[in-house]
Amino acid sequence: MLSNASKYSIKAVLFLAEKSDDSSKLSVQIIADTLMIPKPFIAKLLQRLAKAQIISSTKGPNGGFYLSENDKYHSICDIIEVIDGPHFFEGCFMGLSKCNDENPCSVHPIVAKFREQILHQFKEKTIEDFSAEVQNNKGLLDI
Repeated sequence: MLSNASKYSIKAVLFLAEKSDDSSKLSVQIIADTLMIPKPFIAKLLQRLAKAQIISSTKGPNGGFYLSENDKYHSICDIIEVIDGPHFFEGCFMGLSKCNDENPCSVHPIVAKFREQILHQFKEKTIEDFSAEVQNNKGLLDI
């Protein structure tokens, strides 16, 4: 399960993909208000993503956050790894510290296959791919 921080980050990045570009940047206030996410929380998340070069930002009166054309080729997995860490998908579904393929918990055989499929999709599909699905009404962005 994704953390709230990852969910908010993905939502914000998809919003940026739809509403911003090099010449049209969005302030934290607009992003927070539109997506109904607490401003200090989303500001920290966006700063982390910008520092990791997943999204772009500029300072000043005309500054804000945006996605460059290059930013759109990052994967959703890149966002999750910046926010939740690179080993997020390796943890046990039940939260057990010693669960692995050799020493599985009771739900490990069921979850392992789905985890692989989800990880593959999150690694292979770009922000641009997910954004296109939202814009073509094949995906939902609740705003």
